[in-house]
Parts: sequence; structure tokens; C-alpha cells
Amino acid sequence: MAARWPAAAAILIVALQLMPVHRSNPPATADLSAPPEISSMLRDACYDCHSNHTRWPWYSAIAPVSWIVYRDVAEGRRRLNFSDWDAYASDPGTARRKLTQIADLVIAGKMAPWYYRALHPRARLDPAQRRIIARWAATQAQGAGR
Repeated sequence: MAARWPAAAAILIVALQLMPVHRSNPPATADLSAPPEISSMLRDACYDCHSNHTRWPWYSAIAPVSWIVYRDVAEGRRRLNFSDWDAYASDPGTARRKLTQIADLVIAGKMAPWYYRALHPRARLDPAQRRIIARWAATQAQGAGR
């Protein structure tokens, strides 16, 4: 009986591959405009989940991990999408709220999530980088709509 578990697990893993997710990068309508230093840090730490410029790693094609990665990217884009920044910029209140949230979450170390940082060294912002992004976002939030 115990000898059948490895074979059953292998069959299950292969069967799961028959239910792929659609990994896509839709066209960007208008990326966030920021100084090069800020843009670079945001691209490294945030864009995989919060833009249409996702770098899909090899494991994002293997179920069931692919489902988790897809869900995280879809949720990240739904909450904040740097590639559709014009949608926020056209409403000063929304832009201000998004920028304030960026500042708050980045300085608190809540973004990027720990499990993402564990697999993506470029997303590991040091305290100085976190302060730079938070300061920039807070300054932008104050000027939004003026």
C-alpha cells in the first residue's frame, strides 16, 4: 500500500498540469512617472505583482504553485497597478490615497511580502531604500491634485 503513494502523487502532479493559468502582461496604459532611482527600486521590488510588466518565474508555470502566483499577481494588480497609473492620476483623491498607502506599507516593511522577498532578492529593500520610497510617495501624495 505504501509503495502506491509515490505513484499516486506523481499522477496527481501531472494531472494538475492540465489545468494551467493564463499568465499575461497586458499593455500598459501609462506607467508611473518617477525619478530614475525611485523607478528602479519600484521595478525591482513591486512591479512583478503591481504592474503589467510581470516577470513570470519558471515555477509560475507549475501547478499548484502557478495558481498561487497567478492569484497574487491578479490581486496585486487589482489593488495597485503602476502600469495603469493614469487611472489614479485622473482622480487626485485616488492618487493621494495610493501614494499614501505606498509610503505607509513600504516604510512598515509590509511590502513586498516576506514570502516574495524570500524568493526574489531584488525585492529586499534595505531601510534606507524604504525611507527614500516612502519620502517620495508622501511628497507626491501631498502634491496630488494641485
